[in-house]
Amino acid sequence: MIRNTALVRLHKTLTARRDELRKRLGIDLRDLAASADGDAAETTFEAEGIALAGTLASFEARELDRVERALRRLKSGRFGKCEGCGGKIPVARLNFMPTVELCIGCQRESEKDSSWLQERQWERQESFEYVG
Repeated sequence: MIRNTALVRLHKTLTARRDELRKRLGIDLRDLAASADGDAAETTFEAEGIALAGTLASFEARELDRVERALRRLKSGRFGKCEGCGGKIPVARLNFMPTVELCIGCQRESEKDSSWLQERQWERQESFEYVG
């Protein structure tokens, strides 16, 4: 029951964050397109600002992708389940980082070996029997 309440709250948090990121990315991209006039010094200053804004937009776009994946996992009933081992991710970890896909143990393993998660997911897929 407590976990279900937490999941509902996290859904609201993720939805609000998604909407905020979509709005900010729309504004950032319009701002980037709008700046194109001025003298050489102003153009250089604006170019540096545009580069920084582009980097920030890139970070926000990646965060938006993580938020949307988390919302899809919520909808499919997989939210809060580790993508590595299939176990439950503690609610405290989800509260701290709602877009997390791995439990702490699997996160540590994936940080040690970048291919570990891909291999683990492949093993889990092979264990399912094909029904045709």
